[in-house]
Amino acid sequence: MKIDWEVYGLELDTPLQISRSVMSRRDAVRVVVEHDGQRGHGEVVTSTYYRLDVEAITSLLDRLRPVLAAADSPETALDALHADPIPAGVRAAVDAALHDLIGLRRGLPVHALTGLPDWHDTPTAYTIGITTPDDAAIRAAALAGRGFSVLKVKAGTDADQDVATAAAVRAAAPDARIVLDPNGGWSPGEAVRVIDRITAADVVLAAVEQPIPPGDPDGLAWVRERCPAPLVADEDAATVDDVRRLAGAVDGVNVKLAKCGGLRPALEIVSAARDGGLDVMLGCLVASSLGIAPAVHLAGHARWVDLDGHLLLAHDPWAGIGGEDGVLRLSGEPGLGVVRR
Repeated sequence: MKIDWEVYGLELDTPLQISRSVMSRRDAVRVVVEHDGQRGHGEVVTSTYYRLDVEAITSLLDRLRPVLAAADSPETALDALHADPIPAGVRAAVDAALHDLIGLRRGLPVHALTGLPDWHDTPTAYTIGITTPDDAAIRAAALAGRGFSVLKVKAGTDADQDVATAAAVRAAAPDARIVLDPNGGWSPGEAVRVIDRITAADVVLAAVEQPIPPGDPDGLAWVRERCPAPLVADEDAATVDDVRRLAGAVDGVNVKLAKCGGLRPALEIVSAARDGGLDVMLGCLVASSLGIAPAVHLAGHARWVDLDGHLLLAHDPWAGIGGEDGVLRLSGEPGLGVVRR
């Protein structure tokens, strides 16, 4: 089993501002695993939040060479990968490449390998970053015109602007479902006050995601008791143990492959969420279609799907998962089903 990689840049079509940062580009590393002449692909992107830059990523991939070389099949390589304490983002990329390879060898799409033999076209949310209410309204109207039925509105820096932005998006796209995401930008009390003001402005929220900083499950539970919309934990829900601890404190958890380590741990988290009475949101980082595709194959497990990272790019070097009209579509081909443009 061999592993190799390639580094390329991903430019965003419009800079994306959230409560803790602004991003206009990031680097991506395409991971290639090869066995018996067949190749599987995955992608990991750089992230300040997850402390991954190109140098760290490529160094970790190089460290995996002997681990994969010792495996006699993609399946045993997958077992070895998840026994290694490598950071989740890099592990997720190799996990994706191995699943892609296994799917190609078996002639099956990845979703069939994860217990979903049937897959249906799935609407995805589109993220509107922190901006002025007028600009948010323009973007919301354009997105609704393209077919998007779910809009994620970033918040968490200025309460008055957050309220005005949510109201502007509702007015511009009255039929769209709105997910509010402050990325942990509020205190528990502020979260309740701002959400109350937003709902008083006749904005119905489909969900509120991680309103307070991570590490305060009691605070999440307190907000949940006072929140008119389902409350979803994101940064607080990285592992199976995290999800088990959150049962009863929130309504759902955001599963990101780059956060949990790939398809295999994601499926374990989905199972734990169900056992705890929690719904699942599928989220992502800004990435190409190659990086987003593994999570798209899990869409049948989720109540909320927020897999728009490839749609935020000025140019996506990969294709095969759709989404441009608000609906994700798989090609049906074996493996991840993505192709290089």
